Amino acid sequence: MSPFVLTRTLPLDATAAALRADVSEGLTRSPKVLPPKWFYDARGSELFDDITLLPEYYPTRAEREILIARADDIAAATRARTLVELGSGSSDKTRHLIEALAGLECYVPVDVSESALRGAAATLLAEHPALTVHALVADFQYGLALPADLPGPRLVAFLGGTIGNLLPPERATFLAGLRSRLSPGDALLLGTDLVKDPSVLVPAYDDAAGVTAAFNKNVLSVINRELGADFDPDDFDHVALWDARREWIEMRLRARVPVVAKIPALDLAAHFEAGEELRTEVSAKFRHEGVRRELAAAGLELTHWWTDAQGRFALSLSVPSPHPFHAG
Repeated sequence: MSPFVLTRTLPLDATAAALRADVSEGLTRSPKVLPPKWFYDARGSELFDDITLLPEYYPTRAEREILIARADDIAAATRARTLVELGSGSSDKTRHLIEALAGLECYVPVDVSESALRGAAATLLAEHPALTVHALVADFQYGLALPADLPGPRLVAFLGGTIGNLLPPERATFLAGLRSRLSPGDALLLGTDLVKDPSVLVPAYDDAAGVTAAFNKNVLSVINRELGADFDPDDFDHVALWDARREWIEMRLRARVPVVAKIPALDLAAHFEAGEELRTEVSAKFRHEGVRRELAAAGLELTHWWTDAQGRFALSLSVPSPHPFHAG
C-alpha cells in the first residue's frame, strides 16, 4: 500500500452548497445564526493559529500539556494500530500520540480541507516513514465512512474541544453515529473544555489584542468572497458572552448601525437593525459527570479522565459499552 492515500467522500461542490444553504437559512431566521465552520478559510485558519498563542487563550496549551503528560498512558490503554483524527487540520498535537503509539500502523486524518491534509501528511511521513497515512476529505458531522481495511484496535481522537461547537442534540447524534462505527477494542479520545470562572472564559474569546474579533468578523469576508456579498465588517462589533444556564460561550456579531447587505449569489438582502446580533459560535464547556452521561447515552463507557494541572481542560478515553444504552 502506498504510504499516502487520499479519499474524498465529500463532493467537490459540497462546501459551496453547504455555505449557500447555511447563509440562506441562517440570515433569514430570527435570531440570525451561522455555524462556526465558516470561519476557517485560509485567513481564518491563520487567525485561529494566532489565537492559540494568545495569553488569554488557554485551551490549546492545556490540551497539549495533557497530551505530553499522558500520551504513554493513552498508548498503554488503547494499544492502537490505527489512529483516526477528526478535524485534524495541521495534525500538530497528534504528533505526541503518534510518537507514543509504538504499534501504530495507520493514521487517518479527517478534514474538509484537502490542502491541510496533504500538508500534514507530508510532514508526518518525513518524520515517520514507516507510517501509512490514509487521509479522508470529509465532514465528520454528517456521516463518517472509514476505510474498511483499517487494522485494529482503532483510536478515534476528537481534540481541541471542538465537540463544544455542537448543540446538545447535535452532540447526541454525532456521538451515537461514532459509536456505531466502533468495534470492541476501539476507543474514543475526546477533548473537552471545562466549566470555569467567566473571568477566565470570556477573555479567551475576547482578547485584548482583538485577534478573536478579527477571526469572528472573517466570516463576513468569506460570505463576501464566496457569495458576492457586500458586508462591511466595520459595521459590526465582536461580542463574547457567557451563558451560565447553558454553560457555553456565545460569539456574536452585533450591528453598530442598520445594515442591508446584498448577497447576489442567493438573490438575498440581509437586514439588520442597529444592535441586532448574528450568533456565529457556541462553545460549550463541560463537567466530568456531564461528559460521562453524554457518552453513556451514546453507548460509550468512560474509562479514563485526565486534566491539565490547573483543571481547565480534560481528555477522556471511552470504549464501546457492552450493552449500549438507548435513550427514549
